[in-house]
Amino acid sequence: MPLHRLNPAELSPPTGFSHAVTATGSRLVFLAGQTSLGADGKIVGATLPEQFEQALANLLTALRHAGGTPADLARVTVYATDVADYRAQAGELGRIWRRLAGRDYPAMAVIGAVRLWDEECRVELEGVAVLD
Repeated sequence: MPLHRLNPAELSPPTGFSHAVTATGSRLVFLAGQTSLGADGKIVGATLPEQFEQALANLLTALRHAGGTPADLARVTVYATDVADYRAQAGELGRIWRRLAGRDYPAMAVIGAVRLWDEECRVELEGVAVLD
């Protein structure tokens, strides 16, 4: 495993992310921002959880085609158009993450965005993975 997740006791206990991730693999995969666009180019879902699930599935599909798995994710950045809504629905979003990506959490950040490329999109995920 090229990644080692670090969560120092001196920091607040992480929920749904790791404080730091070290990487020793030899191949980096940079994953473009993924929204809830389906294969037909149309937005999937109206709610944040529905769009988060599609965006995460899209990110993991790109990663899989690069030869990786969710455990290879070292970093994920989430762009949300409503951070308060994201926080309010964090439990549901965490369940979606665990169902699709498991419990090997990358280093993560949630960034508030005024809007995304497609105006109807509420969330976008981008990432970096490290493969052996």
